[in-house]
Amino acid sequence: MKLKRVSVVTAAAVALLVSGMVPSVGRLAIPAAQAQNFGQRVIIGSVINDESAHVAGATLFLRNAKTKSIRSYTSDKDGRFRFAQVNMAEDFELWAEKDGKKSPIKNVSSWDTRKEFECELKLK
Repeated sequence: MKLKRVSVVTAAAVALLVSGMVPSVGRLAIPAAQAQNFGQRVIIGSVINDESAHVAGATLFLRNAKTKSIRSYTSDKDGRFRFAQVNMAEDFELWAEKDGKKSPIKNVSSWDTRKEFECELKLK
């Protein structure tokens, strides 16, 4: 008899959860957007060639993974680049190009907590 009562109570609780009258555990959890980083970050680094020499005048591309909007920058005489005010709550793809050569794409994740993201891009 006790088993029937438990199963009736369990069935009633499930019915309430399904109907939306009682918030589910998932709805009580922190939304994913709140767990992400907010604010701005700086993306810095350098562009190098096959011989690990710095490449001046390379074009850097920073593409927003969601909106597909692109920012660009030209590396300085030391091959350095800098993107300021990059939204930490969004994902980006970063790569360099020069003279028909292109670096592999680096992903800058919204889950990365670094305020300064530094990387080296090698043209191939």
